[in-house]
Amino acid sequence: MTLEEKLAQMQSASMEQARAEGNAIIDSHREALEKVFEDHKAEALRQAETRIKAETTNARLSLNQAAAKSQLEIKRRQGKVQQELKDKIFEEAASLVNDYMKTEAYNDFLIRCIRQAVHFAGEDPVVIYINPSDEKKRSDLEDATRVRLTISAEDFIGGVRAVIRSRNILIDNSFKTQLRDQYDKFMLLGGDGIA
Repeated sequence: MTLEEKLAQMQSASMEQARAEGNAIIDSHREALEKVFEDHKAEALRQAETRIKAETTNARLSLNQAAAKSQLEIKRRQGKVQQELKDKIFEEAASLVNDYMKTEAYNDFLIRCIRQAVHFAGEDPVVIYINPSDEKKRSDLEDATRVRLTISAEDFIGGVRAVIRSRNILIDNSFKTQLRDQYDKFMLLGGDGIA
């Protein structure tokens, strides 16, 4: 084998070895890059999932806030409508009371209230007040009950109030008090039975 052949063989072997080493370096670098790419891809997926979860949570929170705000507005409107209906009902009730006060049944009611107050007072002195609007009925009521009546300085719509000072008792059969008590207790129920 000649020197030139040996050199060519050595050159060929060196080239083979350099190619093998180069290919090994390239494969190693490729594997490292693929691992970096896979790690980057996995991290990007984790970040995307975290962002999706955060956005979903924010969207639910926004939806819940909007729903709560809508429910509050509905309740406010419902309360306003209920108050308007309640006021209208009690305006009609006041009108019915006014009509009732023009009947003979109202006179019987006054006589009954006066007698009950006198009976309750027993031997104690009692002051019985009638409403200023009933002043014209005073003498007829006094004749029917044999009780001296006092015209109230305060308009309590109708009915009777009696005071037994010795026992600190007020017997309040006035329409004003009865209407106010009923107004305060009155609750308009919705179609589902919920106030």
